[in-house]
Amino acid sequence: MYQYNDNQLSVLRRRRFGFVFQSYNLVKELTGYENILLPVMLDSRKPDEEYLNRMIDLLGIRERLSHLPSAMSGGQQQRFCIARALANKPAILFADEPTGNLDGKAGREVLTLLRTVSHELGITLVLVTHDLHVAEQADRVIQLSDGKIVADSGVTV
Repeated sequence: MYQYNDNQLSVLRRRRFGFVFQSYNLVKELTGYENILLPVMLDSRKPDEEYLNRMIDLLGIRERLSHLPSAMSGGQQQRFCIARALANKPAILFADEPTGNLDGKAGREVLTLLRTVSHELGITLVLVTHDLHVAEQADRVIQLSDGKIVADSGVTV
């Protein structure tokens, strides 16, 4: 992988990895559906409508597809961020503090959805959090301090 140039690395990231950010990073001028399709369009590929429809239903966002992000709650925006991250069928989904900007109820819903889509779609979920309650729900917890592994719960599946 070290021999890849920046363009090749961008394609690799877009096709193999999905990223969910704490701050959503939705494009405010695009509808929910257009935000979901963005990585597919950037890749000049045809969307897998069957897959997208299944994912949209799993995330419970069908009724908000035509809305702009400004007309969505934080929880809805995070669901669209998850959908966008999954649009290219990544092998691994990275979620960086996905509940950080959400209230407790919305945060729990998003965590449940992340686990559900991970299991239903066969995608590895790597979640970064400072919240011990969130970490306790994981199959495996690796704790870092100053960039070094200080604890690893092992695989408990």
